[in-house]
Order: sequence, then C-alpha cells, then structure tokens
Amino acid sequence: MEITLVGSGLLGTAIGERLLARGYRLHVWNRRQERAQTLVAAGAQLASSPAEAVTAGELVITVLSDGPITAEVLLNQAGTALPGRLVLQVATIAPAESRDLAIALQQRGARYLETPVLGSRPEALAGCLQVMVGGDLADLERARPVLMALGGEPRHLGPVGAALHTKLALNQLIASLTHSFSLALHVVQQAGVEVETFMAILRESALYAPTFDKKLAKELADDYSNPNFPTAHLRKDLQLFLTAAAALQLETQGLRGLAELLERATAAGLDELDYSSLHRLTGTTSTQRASG
Repeated sequence: MEITLVGSGLLGTAIGERLLARGYRLHVWNRRQERAQTLVAAGAQLASSPAEAVTAGELVITVLSDGPITAEVLLNQAGTALPGRLVLQVATIAPAESRDLAIALQQRGARYLETPVLGSRPEALAGCLQVMVGGDLADLERARPVLMALGGEPRHLGPVGAALHTKLALNQLIASLTHSFSLALHVVQQAGVEVETFMAILRESALYAPTFDKKLAKELADDYSNPNFPTAHLRKDLQLFLTAAAALQLETQGLRGLAELLERATAAGLDELDYSSLHRLTGTTSTQRASG
C-alpha cells in the first residue's frame, strides 16, 4: 500500500519511521521540507505539495498542529487529489472540527477516520501506540493493517468525535496529574522530607501513577530538554478539553486555574520544553526567577 504522511513533526516523523520499518512505501509532505529529511533519508519520497503527496497515496495520514491547519492543507491545498482516499487524522483537534472535516472530505469524495493516539515518539517507534478510532467500521477495516503497525488492536469508540473526546479526556489527565505531582513535590522538598521517602510511600498507595516516576528525574534536575510532548501542545489540548467540556455543560472551574497557569509558559520560555516543565511554574516566585 502506498501511504502519504502529511506533517513530519516529532510524532509524525516517528510514525513515518515505523511505517518504513514495516515495509510500507511512504510519501511525505511537510511545510518546512527540511523537517522531512529524516524520513527521506530512511526511504520516503518527498512531495513538493499537499496535492502531490495525497495523489501518491491510497491512505493519507495527517499529523498537523491543529484543526484549522489540517482543514486548510487537506481541503484547500490538496482538495482535487482527495477522491477515493482514506484520511486518518492523528492530531489532537476539537471534536467539532473533526466532524466538520469528515463532512467536507466526504463531499470531496474521500473517507475519514479520526485516529488520535496515546503515546509519543518512543511508543510510535516501537509500534505500541494506543490507537483510538472514531468513524465508520468499514473504514476501520480498510485502515486496520496500517493502524496495527503503529500499535495493538485499534479501539473503535464510536462515530467521528468519540475518539477525540476520549483523547482530550486523557490529555486532561496528563495535565492534571503533572500539576498535582509538581505541587506535592515542591511541598515535601520545602518541608525537608526526603524525596525518595515520599516516593516510597506514594508508590505503595492507591494514589500512585507511573507518570510520577517518569517525570521525577526531569523535575529534580530541572532539565526539560528533548521533549516528546512539549508544553505548548499540552496547553493547546487542555484548552480544547475545556471547550469540549463546556459544550457538554460540565463545571470546569477547578481546571481553568491550571489553564491560566500554563498561559505563563510562553513568557517563561517553556513552550518548546517537555510539558513537565510546568514544575517551574508551580514553584515559589524566587524559584521561578532562578529557573528563568
């Protein structure tokens, strides 16, 4: 099968590398062509435009930064090449944007699945992403071999919108757990408690989540370089969750404070760092100044 990959950022490149390693023929387009060179070196064919890329592939995987950019690239820049294609939209976008995109693609003769994933670059390279699917089962059957190359059995969650609601719910947990652990870590450290003693108690309790240990070393070292998921993406996804929750008439006051805290990340120089760098934002004023 000829596959087109539109978007070769951190996750997109890892997905492309995995597909090439599994023997798929890959065509790639990225707005900044230099970011596609890793995949070209691994055997992918570089397209000069979205239309050229989509024309080359029976199945099109998009991993772009947000909903409006995804719609612009697919509908306005690749529109004439869409008939007969199946689009797998991986990026975390608003459920409403996903539904609108599905309708617009169908009007242009294409099929659509939203296929957000849980996991980042390491999981993509290892083929162990958790793939969530929203859309028609017939389209899932067509895409199943490719999706299974990226992870285990894809989970069909319902119509378009269902998978992205689930993805936003999970990413909200990433933000909330990271924030709560950061605050807890600051408190015990400033109280003079040994961090490993605190962690031993936490690990033996029902409160423990593996993500705490995953980010502990970064927070203790104050080193958030080489991110798999940067702070700017976490902020964007949390805002999408708040919008989706408000549309469902849920009370989100407790979470809006975290969103406001993450708004400070840009001025603090944290946007391109690992999302656990919000640990700097939860510190005291003097700690934040020293870190900045």
